Amino acid sequence: MATTNLNIRTEKAVKDQAEKIFNELGLNMTTAVNIFLRTVIRDQGIPFELKLDVPNDTTAAAIEEGRKMMSDPTAPRYSSMDDLKKALEE
Repeated sequence: MATTNLNIRTEKAVKDQAEKIFNELGLNMTTAVNIFLRTVIRDQGIPFELKLDVPNDTTAAAIEEGRKMMSDPTAPRYSSMDDLKKALEE
């Protein structure tokens, strides 16, 4: 099997932290990168989910509602979960 060199740039702290984990798993950096590359080939894509941390519409609406409530001085405030539970039971 023919091999080739692959040069990548990363932060030293990232490399060191990853290397520590790989060593604990009994792997070196080359083997770990090869595992990643072979998994990309097998899955025909990145082998983990890539997404922005953006809330869905329901969560975004709840966040906005909470912000409005916090800025409303007449909105009820609770100092404990017990007080909140009592208010919800009323």
